[in-house]
Amino acid sequence: MRGALAGQVAIVTGAGRGIGHAVALALAREAATVVLAARTRQELAMAAATIRESGGTALAIPTDVTQDGAVEAMVEQAIAEFGRV
Repeated sequence: MRGALAGQVAIVTGAGRGIGHAVALALAREAATVVLAARTRQELAMAAATIRESGGTALAIPTDVTQDGAVEAMVEQAIAEFGRV
């Protein structure tokens, strides 16, 4: 998959639904690797599956962005998986 964002890694919060979900899908369409963050595991899993089914790369990480430690852990996991964000 080649697109304007090929080789880039993006973190999208609120990626399970609404605007966050739409942004995640748009980034994936442009070939970005997308790290999906939200509180709802089921919605995250569905969003990641949608991206993967279209040939994209997605990592779903349940995250409560109101908790600094959770956000730091999510970023660390994304870096461990993809080498950067």
